[in-house]
Amino acid sequence: MKPDAADSDRDMTEQFTGNWLISFDSGSLILRVPPEDTEKALELLPQFVWDPRIKALRGSAMLYRRLLIQLTKRGVTYEDRARTYEDLSLSFQFSRVPFFYQSEALDAWENNGSSGIVVLPTGAGKSYVAQLAMARKNRSTLVITPTLDLVAQWHMNLESAFGIKCGIIGGGTYDLKPITVTTYDSAYIHMEHIGHAFGLLVFDEVHHLPTQTYALSAIHAIAPYRLGLTATPEREAPHSYAQLVGPIVYTQTIRALAGQNLADYETAQYEVELDADEREAYEEYRACYLNFVRDNHIRMGSPDGWTEFLRLSSRSEQGRNALHAHRAQRAITQHCRAKMTLLNTLLARHRSDRTIIFTADNETVYRISREYLVPAITHQSPVKERRAILEGFNTGRYPVVVTSKVLNEGVDIPAANVGIVLSGSGSVREHVQRLGRILRAAKDKSAILYELVAKNTSEAFTSEKRRQHDAF
Repeated sequence: MKPDAADSDRDMTEQFTGNWLISFDSGSLILRVPPEDTEKALELLPQFVWDPRIKALRGSAMLYRRLLIQLTKRGVTYEDRARTYEDLSLSFQFSRVPFFYQSEALDAWENNGSSGIVVLPTGAGKSYVAQLAMARKNRSTLVITPTLDLVAQWHMNLESAFGIKCGIIGGGTYDLKPITVTTYDSAYIHMEHIGHAFGLLVFDEVHHLPTQTYALSAIHAIAPYRLGLTATPEREAPHSYAQLVGPIVYTQTIRALAGQNLADYETAQYEVELDADEREAYEEYRACYLNFVRDNHIRMGSPDGWTEFLRLSSRSEQGRNALHAHRAQRAITQHCRAKMTLLNTLLARHRSDRTIIFTADNETVYRISREYLVPAITHQSPVKERRAILEGFNTGRYPVVVTSKVLNEGVDIPAANVGIVLSGSGSVREHVQRLGRILRAAKDKSAILYELVAKNTSEAFTSEKRRQHDAF
């Protein structure tokens, strides 16, 4: 007769002998069991494999929580030498009442075992949700962000919020503390050495995480508690959010919060005509590019279309001409004369506002910077210069800033209330992030995002793609 589940559990527990030992080793867990328990351990923990080099079981570090739950459930006696993270006693240095959606987000996260992703619009206070989670769990915490600018921003805000010294890893600094801030680039490199030191991981802009390399910052960590934050979770990647962090547990939209917890806003799209000489050049370059694509049966709409185009374009003079033509036709649409004329009109209209001009390329950034004598921020801008410009913008010293992609994400620019998109990619995420830069709530604040599009060009299709979001 086949025993029932309860009998099976009891039989398995009775056959376990002695203590099991859990340790952390280079981003993985080592489980040592008495020889007589090996077979049963492999049955109980199929995610672990036998490592003959060390005569023990080995599994991914992120299985730590699941392992402890299984062992406790089965009544197995174990010794945990993997965990080195600390119990903290965090308390806020200031009194602040969370918005309703921040409280709801925290509750939803905790109800899912303190694992999962919170989706809130830019400017809605995602970082405060993280602070609430840190204070609730009171465990050593690692905050992982995309950029050094955000590392500095998080570091300053956390020290101010909790009145403690926090660590930084990245940008030439290695200062490990119970609360530490780092970048994705540094996290995946160092996690195999520090993955046992944190009980809570906070993934800021978590849509960066599910790539082949960045995912290692989650895979090589034992942290039982994980919080992902983003305004734009959509991503196709080798790893899933559920595997690395947890599912999406709470969502609020821009439309739902606009006018209450975010600035009220509107969007305006202007189509401009190319001048006759621009149109002639555009059509000539466009034909050259498309002919090459058709002749080589390249499906540009497929995931590998662009990679295939680049590969084939490097093999012949015709291909190199097609690549040049592709770049030239884009350059015409990105900074055609009509756009520059309209930009001048919009800047005059909003001379008393704080305006961010967004472009797709650095060449246009520097051209506008020279022509209008406004500060420019690109990936080439030194960190100190970038911070000085943003500080001047927020205080009103600089009413206008022009940028390419650097300010798309994460940077706190509360003073901004006007955005002008001269050009960009077809990414919905990028367009939503640009809108988010001007939505930080302030008294009597209203915001507007302008989008300038060259009519009857490929840019019109690009614009249609990036506006496929309820915010628009």
